[in-house]
Amino acid sequence: MSAGVLLRLAALGVALLAGPAWAQTTACRLPGVEHEARCGSIKRPLDPAKPGGPTIVVQYAVLPAQARRPRPDPVLFLAGGPGQGAIDIAGGVERLLGRLGSRRDIVLVDLRGTGRSAALDCDDGDALASMLTEAEPSRRLASLKACRERLQKSPLGDLRFYTTTLAVQDVDAVRRALGAERIDLAGVSYGTRAAIEYQRQFPQAVRRLVLDGVAPPDMVLPAAASLDAQAALDAVLAACELEPGCRARFPALTASWATLLAGLPRQAEVTHPFTGRRQNVLLSRELVLGLVRQALYLPAWSSALPAAISEAAAGRFDGLFGLASAGIDLSGRGIAQGLHFSVICAEDVPRLAPPGEATGRDFGRALADDYAAVCRDWPRGEVPAGFYRMGRSPVAALLLSGSADPVTPPRHGEHTAAALGPLARHVVVPNAGHGTMAIGCVRDAVFRFVDAETDAAALAVDFGCVAKLPRPGAFMPPGAPR
Repeated sequence: MSAGVLLRLAALGVALLAGPAWAQTTACRLPGVEHEARCGSIKRPLDPAKPGGPTIVVQYAVLPAQARRPRPDPVLFLAGGPGQGAIDIAGGVERLLGRLGSRRDIVLVDLRGTGRSAALDCDDGDALASMLTEAEPSRRLASLKACRERLQKSPLGDLRFYTTTLAVQDVDAVRRALGAERIDLAGVSYGTRAAIEYQRQFPQAVRRLVLDGVAPPDMVLPAAASLDAQAALDAVLAACELEPGCRARFPALTASWATLLAGLPRQAEVTHPFTGRRQNVLLSRELVLGLVRQALYLPAWSSALPAAISEAAAGRFDGLFGLASAGIDLSGRGIAQGLHFSVICAEDVPRLAPPGEATGRDFGRALADDYAAVCRDWPRGEVPAGFYRMGRSPVAALLLSGSADPVTPPRHGEHTAAALGPLARHVVVPNAGHGTMAIGCVRDAVFRFVDAETDAAALAVDFGCVAKLPRPGAFMPPGAPR
């Protein structure tokens, strides 16, 4: 047999093994991913009621399984936000899902309005300038109004059609294009809300459900954020009091925090976190609370809050700005603000309680009032009544919560697990922040949960390793007594 015939047979064999799904994709390289991926797209009507109207191109990518005979159920990952794209964080997702990628394809979908799927981006410019704009309500409103008006002039600018309900219908179209009968659905943060809505609409298509940092559909994000951030901050202050070294170094931390808030607003000179240049800024209460809220996301960051708060109370704010900027994406692909507000204005803000509802002591209603102001003029999409009612899960569902999470703490996971019923298991990871699957032992247990042959075996997976995770000790500045 000639070499040419052998090559043609080999190519045919690859095509047969790959199946019809690969006919919809092309080879591509993704950031942070060493091996070749497959990228594809599907056209979807912006308004499902008008299939002949404007169409949006929804982009997706597949990280092929490393096994010669991969399992038929791929893992489909839904990113957070709302407003984060999935494809441009492919490298992080690949590491997050770990061993699952050895046996199963990993599918990444940029939901409509995010990433490469006609992202509804606002030009936020310089990272520090963005922080300052967001902290001044009048500037923020003006900036978002300009963004909204610009987006509405685009061909796909009808902002009523960027809701979770419509986004997951696109996701199911991707599943069908890939020829997958069922998928293992993994969502983080807002992606958990999208995953729950996907299962509500397409229960027959889900084999396993993994929700990390649970944001259920009936959670009113702008209101919950105040209580949850306050609880996380109070835990940091209390932990310092219980840690001898921290208590000795910062003996009046709670008082320092109160002094800091009482002295706002004020002018201060700060170092730009990325350029290193010094500049004068007006520090409002909203700005300082926003900096602290950002630093609470991960215990590794919040461990430095006692030092940063103490320094800020003395008029030195570089520490707070440095912590808050630690999670900023400098690649240019952050949260698509236009999509973020399209979702929140449609799904959350209409359910905001009037003033008088319980709020965090320090955080108050500032965030809720801010969202309400933005949403007054934001086009509002239709949300079906069933969206807020979580039914029983027909498959094994794993819910993960970090005990120190300032955004989606365990109370939301507990509520969601009760609604999803007996096939839902809620695991609280002690001393973990927002998102737990990056923790090694959690990642391994998630692999066993998804890989188990039956729901019963999945629900029986041992997560005992999480009990050994310590809380990081408070960061001590160089030269500080211990």
